Amino acid sequence: MSNSKAADQEQPLVAHLIELRQRVMRMLLAVLIIFLGLFYFANDLYTYLSDPLTALLPEGTSMIATDVTSPFFAPFKLALVLAIFIGIPFILHQLWGFIAPGLYENEKHLAVPLLLSSILLFYAGIAFAYFVVFPLIFGFFTSVGPENVAVMTDISSYLNFVLKLFFAFGVVFEIPIATLLLIWSGATTPDSLTSKRAYVIVGCFVVGMLLTPPDIISQSLLAVPMWLLFEAGVIMGRIFTRGRKDELEDEFEAAMSEDDSNRDEDNAKS
Repeated sequence: MSNSKAADQEQPLVAHLIELRQRVMRMLLAVLIIFLGLFYFANDLYTYLSDPLTALLPEGTSMIATDVTSPFFAPFKLALVLAIFIGIPFILHQLWGFIAPGLYENEKHLAVPLLLSSILLFYAGIAFAYFVVFPLIFGFFTSVGPENVAVMTDISSYLNFVLKLFFAFGVVFEIPIATLLLIWSGATTPDSLTSKRAYVIVGCFVVGMLLTPPDIISQSLLAVPMWLLFEAGVIMGRIFTRGRKDELEDEFEAAMSEDDSNRDEDNAKS
């Protein structure tokens, strides 16, 4: 009996592992297909990515490759990372399909909008970095150098720099979702977060200092959006808690009215 019971318990675990393996293979296949479609345009994609810097370089200068393999591997790496970024909706969809059966209905109703919002916010963070942050940062860096120094950035160093900022801003733009999840789980309340606003602002600038180059411009360009996104998360949390409070009040009133009707029926029968 004990052996059969243990086998029954192991069977669902094996089935979950098989399902997880299948979904991971689908994720990798999707990323591979997107990568193969992007690889042909890898050099054009790198040219577009480097436009915020090359547009500000002095006349007669250009980017350089200090490593023999950089002209191939830099666009290759860019195409691979872009394939992962583009495949994020499908990757999250596969993860959602794996964990959704274990969620309650009310959790599913909340998780779907949060999932879609997190994807859009991640892409919004990348767009903010490219169209707003990069021109300001590169304009500052290319204007403060000595006159006798030619600015010629290595293509691999540039790629690593911008990918780091892409990831940093993409994650930072998830702050409203993280704040709402903390409030939804009961770990904190909007009033508690509001009372800690000063510490949050300081923390935003500390994170900005750690994730960006050592200049006040790029640090502020990350810290200020972090603070504003935190405030947006608090506002969303207030709306959510107010809505949940109204639902609980409606459920309580419905239960009370049902009890009253049952009591009236019992009195009528007696």
